[in-house]
Amino acid sequence: MKRPSTTAAPAAPSAPAADARLAMPASARGCGLHAVAGVRASRGSRSDAVRNRERILAAARGVFVEFGSGAPFDEIARRAGIGNATLYRHFPDRPTLVHHVVLYVMDRVGAQAAASLAEEPDAFSALCRFTHAAADERIGALCPMLADDFDGDHPELLAARSALESAVETLLHAGQASGLVRTDIGVGDLMVALSQLSRPLPGTACLDVDRFIHRHLQLFLDGLRAPARSELPGSAATLDDLRQKTM
Repeated sequence: MKRPSTTAAPAAPSAPAADARLAMPASARGCGLHAVAGVRASRGSRSDAVRNRERILAAARGVFVEFGSGAPFDEIARRAGIGNATLYRHFPDRPTLVHHVVLYVMDRVGAQAAASLAEEPDAFSALCRFTHAAADERIGALCPMLADDFDGDHPELLAARSALESAVETLLHAGQASGLVRTDIGVGDLMVALSQLSRPLPGTACLDVDRFIHRHLQLFLDGLRAPARSELPGSAATLDDLRQKTM
């Protein structure tokens, strides 16, 4: 006698699940593969949008360094490798773009300060790495954009500025506490020199400009070594001194 099958029949969907399936359009029932494909497409679109945004911000900081915050959007779009419509879709007007470029530069430079201190063998090596990395991030893009109509008191800007200042102060103080960096300088001195030395003259097309930037930054950094070989005129520049003029 043939035994009855012991395989249990599939359980009926619970009431909520059944109701949910019945509530779906007939064309959508049983199309799990299409749903997965739709999710993947959506994720891909978001990834493309993030990449485009990053390209725009990176291109804009370079253009603003060279030509100031009034630089044409066409040039930013060209360098980013996108169309003007894509640029305006992400940043509908100039103040919005300037705002986000400043945030972008501040966030990346602050991250460089923290990483340098955590990963380098000593505090002076960390200071050197940070200074050159900040130049590569085009921190000089900040100054041309801090015009009279720039909203330096925006909550996002205040938070980003505070995080950046804290990271750089921690880095410099570590160098001074270790006896490797002269103590008669302040964070303001470092940021002024970095800003001035990390950008070409406006409107110029200096070939191999990075080579000159890093050469001059290293000359500056050598002057920060302790023991100091000279007495500096005036007093150390603080971040409060810079805020009175810039933010």
